[in-house]
Amino acid sequence: MPRSIFNRDGRVTIPKPVRKRLGLKPGDRLEFVVHDDGTALMVPATLRAADLAGCLKPPKRRASLADLERCIRGRISRRSWVI
Repeated sequence: MPRSIFNRDGRVTIPKPVRKRLGLKPGDRLEFVVHDDGTALMVPATLRAADLAGCLKPPKRRASLADLERCIRGRISRRSWVI
């Protein structure tokens, strides 16, 4: 099991096998989840658009051009007082 040391500055080096397994690169963000029993979970918080593919259900019906124009007109009329 890979191990690491917590230094004085509060930094931890993530071992190479863990970085590789999680696909981490410099600049990636991490998220920490701490459970009530004291265990912690570290997960990558950086998502690419491709990672989100398929997470939404397709719409029940397609919006027509008239639907889109009606929505735009409604939005403009509500915001017309904002300069």
